[in-house]
Amino acid sequence: MTGYDAVVLAGGAARRLGGADKPGLTVGGRPLIDRVLGACADAGRTVVVGPRRPTARPVDWAREEPPGGGPVAALEAGLRRVTADRVLVLSADLPFLGPGIVRSLLDTLGGPDGPEGALVTDPGGEDHPLVAAYRTEPLRRGLGLLVAEHGTFAGLPLRLLTAELTLTRLPHPLASFDCDTWEDVGAARARIRDDGSVLDEWISAVKAELGIELDVDRAGLLDLARDAAHAVARPAAPLTTFLVGYAAAQRGGGPEAVAEASRLAAALAGRWAAEGRDTKPDGSS
Repeated sequence: MTGYDAVVLAGGAARRLGGADKPGLTVGGRPLIDRVLGACADAGRTVVVGPRRPTARPVDWAREEPPGGGPVAALEAGLRRVTADRVLVLSADLPFLGPGIVRSLLDTLGGPDGPEGALVTDPGGEDHPLVAAYRTEPLRRGLGLLVAEHGTFAGLPLRLLTAELTLTRLPHPLASFDCDTWEDVGAARARIRDDGSVLDEWISAVKAELGIELDVDRAGLLDLARDAAHAVARPAAPLTTFLVGYAAAQRGGGPEAVAEASRLAAALAGRWAAEGRDTKPDGSS
């Protein structure tokens, strides 16, 4: 995806969390804001509106006037730094937002003849205007009308802005899930550890922590680890996968290097297992 900027709103008071630093709360071992930034990593420019904090990747920082002035004021501050014709607008507390829904929002927005905005709705049909992609110019025009009418952006609800736009809605129960309460945070942390998604979440977290972007044949690596454990000894599994990764790095890295190192190690495990099957009880072969 190219041709879009992103504005992430990270300046709320988090009153229902007792004033906790909501963007900095971790789900799956990663701060919420970093999970959101990972979903829009290919934005041309990413503007985070809120107090400065460490982030997993470089961003531009902005602050609404007055600080704590609400989502419309924050969006206006972010839009001042946007140059692309399309802008992704996100809150900083979306633990299950991923690149897939970002792609869907931008694809739905489409070309110049498409809608002015595409936003996610939750299972109850409620709009989530902070999980959305918009055309930049209609947003700026709407903000101009709001300030002309009200004299300020502070304290205005987002629905006053989005009500004037032509919108397309995408139902998505997970992308719309945000962490407004401690119960929400607990539910998100529990879901991350669900058996059906824990491996994907863990691999994503490790890659983010190590600063790498590498898509590999996960099933192949798991098969290699299983074969090494069965053919040699259980501790051989993690050691073998580590050596495969090291060998791939020595060969320049990338999915192809990992695949080739995995193939060689798997073949070796196969030969090792075959020797064990061919050995007779008395030690002869």
